[in-house]
Amino acid sequence: MTPAPHLTLGPLLFHWPAAKWRDFYFRIADEADIDCVYLGEVVCAKREPLYAAHVPAVLDRLEAAGKQVVRSTLAVITDDREMEAVRHLAASGAMVEVNDAASLHELFGRPHVIGPYINVFNEGTYDVLTKGGAARVVLPVEVSARTIGLLAARGGETEVQIFGRQPLSVAMRCYHARSHGLTKDSCQFVCGLDPDGQPAETLDGRELLSINGTQTLSSGYMVQLRNLPALQALGVTHFRLSPQDIDMVETARLHRATLTHTLAADEAEDALRGLTGERPWQNGFLYGREGLAWVEAGI
Repeated sequence: MTPAPHLTLGPLLFHWPAAKWRDFYFRIADEADIDCVYLGEVVCAKREPLYAAHVPAVLDRLEAAGKQVVRSTLAVITDDREMEAVRHLAASGAMVEVNDAASLHELFGRPHVIGPYINVFNEGTYDVLTKGGAARVVLPVEVSARTIGLLAARGGETEVQIFGRQPLSVAMRCYHARSHGLTKDSCQFVCGLDPDGQPAETLDGRELLSINGTQTLSSGYMVQLRNLPALQALGVTHFRLSPQDIDMVETARLHRATLTHTLAADEAEDALRGLTGERPWQNGFLYGREGLAWVEAGI
């Protein structure tokens, strides 16, 4: 029997003002039909102190609403202070999403989540991580449907992203700052000027990628509404929405209704188009193609 699907909200990847950050999660707690919320800074450690004062209230609100909260950690850990933050979360007993392999030993033997920034592309890696305590593995966006099926068959909780810009890389240097003639150390938080990412174009003017601080993402949104039944059949247990600067409560409603078969995928897609506007949709990685491709036929 196929288990009931869990709808999750991945960590907010963009730099929003502290009040907007707080109010976003308050609304998710009060209105969104989401089972699990990932909370924490993944991209840049400099951002976290700006909204840290709101974290306790957001945690309380989410947990009071009955949502599981997983504390996400940085995708690139660069110094002892950032590693100490991981140790502190691990010692607190919180469920932690590990996004940098350097911090795996801090969670070894304790239940945790493997984030999508750790490359899990084969059964051997999956098995090693679950034996080390991983209760759930969030697969990278580049994984194809065939590989998802092989890994989900290992028996653990398996999560895949089904909506939002696709995270492609995180670097030490900050292109967002450089594009404004600044350095990473003196960035003035210019990434906050682009709440949904800064477009990056090819020389001929084609928008190809999106820049978010030190992170590179796809320009278009991954949309997998038509493939949700197939992903469930492959054994996927958790379905991730990645927050964008759109109505994420309505986005969650459309995905929940599709997962529970109360709304047809084509109807959900029509409604989602009204939220995403002219932003291109992408799903190519699932088909073993280039990630920016859009394939009409389901897997």
